[in-house]
Amino acid sequence: MPFYDKIYPRELRTSGEMEKYLNKILCGNCIDIMRGIPDASVDAVFADPPYNLQLGAKTLYRPEDQTAARAVRDEWDSFESNEAYDEFTRAWMRECKRILKPTGAMWTIGSYHNIFRVGTILQDMGFWILNDIVWVKTNPMPNFRGTRFTNAHETLIWATPTKTGKYTFNYETMKRLNGGKQMRSDWDMNICLGEERLKGTDGKSLHNTQKPLDLLRRVILASTKPGDVILDPFMGSGTTAAAAREMGRQFIGIEQNATYVAAARDRVQNVAPIDLSDIEVSAPKRAEIRIAFKELIEAGLLYVGQTLVSPRGERVMITRDGQLAHPLLGKASIHVMAAKLQRSVSFNGWDYWSAEKRDGGLVAIDELRKYIRNIKRDMKQAA
Repeated sequence: MPFYDKIYPRELRTSGEMEKYLNKILCGNCIDIMRGIPDASVDAVFADPPYNLQLGAKTLYRPEDQTAARAVRDEWDSFESNEAYDEFTRAWMRECKRILKPTGAMWTIGSYHNIFRVGTILQDMGFWILNDIVWVKTNPMPNFRGTRFTNAHETLIWATPTKTGKYTFNYETMKRLNGGKQMRSDWDMNICLGEERLKGTDGKSLHNTQKPLDLLRRVILASTKPGDVILDPFMGSGTTAAAAREMGRQFIGIEQNATYVAAARDRVQNVAPIDLSDIEVSAPKRAEIRIAFKELIEAGLLYVGQTLVSPRGERVMITRDGQLAHPLLGKASIHVMAAKLQRSVSFNGWDYWSAEKRDGGLVAIDELRKYIRNIKRDMKQAA
């Protein structure tokens, strides 16, 4: 029995044409292999294409002690010209767009060498960019020649196949991962080092551009659902497949280097799914029963004249019309008042205010909202 039969329930896997692709790492040219995948059959693509680094030297030297560091001079990263690279990019991206579902997510990553060319082609082909994410490397490789700034980041582009496409964004999961705060588009993460880095028979790094698992975990948790199919046309050492298996997603991996394929297959075999019940939030707050702030007053959970307190100790008073009064800022809703005090364009007041009880204690107004929401949910189910 293939290992993926043990991991993914049969009902989560597509039958027929997709069986020969799902949860496999295939060896060959990604464009040729993708041509056989059915239209609109994939939920997400993570593409880590060649960066077209065009480095002139096979060996670079650290400026402080002149010790050698290997440059990226692999055959898969060699192109005759920028025009040849662009033609290659259009070819693989065209297939990705064809096999992506209208609701799918397109992720691609690159450095300053290629990401601007890739991003232009992405837009030319009708993709709609949702975010560019800056992966800030907390332990970047130095600039060995000492002639430029240390390149300490890479850029990810997150897009949808069309501007009007509905897409998955697990906002609450990302917020939970970020300590209860809205996640930003700058992600601080280490580069892949230590035991996570795959080694070849010579004891050196197997793949020059192996991405850290944490990066793929976040991409997958942000933009896919359990059981979704994630395609990586440049699988390399198997990071996308390993992260997908951990997260309970399905994968299709394509890689033309047989050595990488063998290592990736071995790697994925040894990955076990993890329990995400404490991480993933299945229902976004916007799908829950909406509760107005005035309902808390009408239910007697809050009262006119009561003081609300911010995390920084700012104090406002509840007015008769369900707004908040501040001695300097006047009256505003719980959200607008929180934004004013934070000097922000917008802010979620439910996460900001706590009510001062008569005994001097505090209770978060969001906890009071949850109380009313549960009552309404029970009444709805009973009806």
